[in-house]
Amino acid sequence: MNEFTIVFLMVLALGTSLQFWLARRHMAHIRSHQQTVPQAFTEKITLADHQKAATYTLAKNRFGQQMLLVEVLILLLWTLGGLLNLLDQTWRSLAWPELWTGVAVLISFGLLSTLIDLPAHFYSTFRIEAQFGFNRTTPRLFFIDTFKSLFLMLLIGIPLITIVLWLIAHTGPLWWLNVWIVWLGFSLVMIWAYPTLIAPWFNQFKPLENDELKQRIETLLHRNGLTSQGIFVMDGSKRSGHGNAYFTGLGNSKRIVFFDTLLEGLNTDEIEAVLAHEIGHFKRKHLPKRLLGVASLSLVGLALLGWLIQQDWFYHGLGVTTASNYMALLLFMLVLPVFTFFLQPLLAWFSRRHEFEADDFAAQQASPLTLIQALVKLYKDNASTLTPDPLYSAFYDSHPPAPVRIAYLSSKLKPST
Repeated sequence: MNEFTIVFLMVLALGTSLQFWLARRHMAHIRSHQQTVPQAFTEKITLADHQKAATYTLAKNRFGQQMLLVEVLILLLWTLGGLLNLLDQTWRSLAWPELWTGVAVLISFGLLSTLIDLPAHFYSTFRIEAQFGFNRTTPRLFFIDTFKSLFLMLLIGIPLITIVLWLIAHTGPLWWLNVWIVWLGFSLVMIWAYPTLIAPWFNQFKPLENDELKQRIETLLHRNGLTSQGIFVMDGSKRSGHGNAYFTGLGNSKRIVFFDTLLEGLNTDEIEAVLAHEIGHFKRKHLPKRLLGVASLSLVGLALLGWLIQQDWFYHGLGVTTASNYMALLLFMLVLPVFTFFLQPLLAWFSRRHEFEADDFAAQQASPLTLIQALVKLYKDNASTLTPDPLYSAFYDSHPPAPVRIAYLSSKLKPST
């Protein structure tokens, strides 16, 4: 056991302990407020709905704690337990060229990880989501989705991994800069391709048929100098009772998508207000800002990997006996979340800041009261807890907690005369 092994285990233990402590705080906070609906929601959310949201959140958190233990155990088995080393040596025994051995190791690891995660995903869908009335998928559709995802992983992953490993091996000490450029280009392509090529493979997207709503949306877009390739309704109800909406894509691929479940629960004014929030993300340039942030962090990460790839203690400290470019990449992806978990409050803060900015924009485009009404309906329909623990929320929530967000929007209301 070298020094890096000790550091890895200490940071893993600290991060895991912190996650358990935060989860227990969160659950205790929810239980202590389970019998009373917060004042801001008493007119719209009944005590029964509030208690359902609390029970749903508690069930997800209990399961999350169990899965955290499993994930830590699996990580230790892959690394210090020697499973990664066994996988590597098994493929090496075929005496393939280093490039194709690396591709085989990374792809097989991805496939095995997906299969290992499958039971938990199945239980979450058909036990927890079904118990609270949200699951609408079938076992057949569940496994069809899984096979489609695996196929896409192979279709996209094999060429991308091959390019990355070739760049590492053949472009000199600054290979990490070349890999970063390729990754950045790939990310932009995926933002363009997802709404038009990938998402329709899983869901049906039909043009919005509500002429009044369509006209309102087109007016909102025109008023803000935006265009869209279409306004679509997605059959989200085929899999879940949760509702959502998004404005996605780049350039000519931009499109507006509403879950059919969302359209069922909101009126025209409320839908317009929700969409105004999504447009706010575009108008405030949140997508390029987030891309810039992720790109900067990725550049730093790849530069760090450029140094680690040459350090024998990095491999040996994580249970791998034979140093290689592909094992360095795999180990880095596996252990990086252990060390970066402590950055989550900062990243969540930036995300919540963007949500407030989008709410500001929506409050200017539509009535703040209408957006409040829409959000309260969504909180109710999605069984979102109204009483999260503030510290837990600071670590995990990309959106402001419900009471904070409603209070913020309420401050935008004009005083009645």
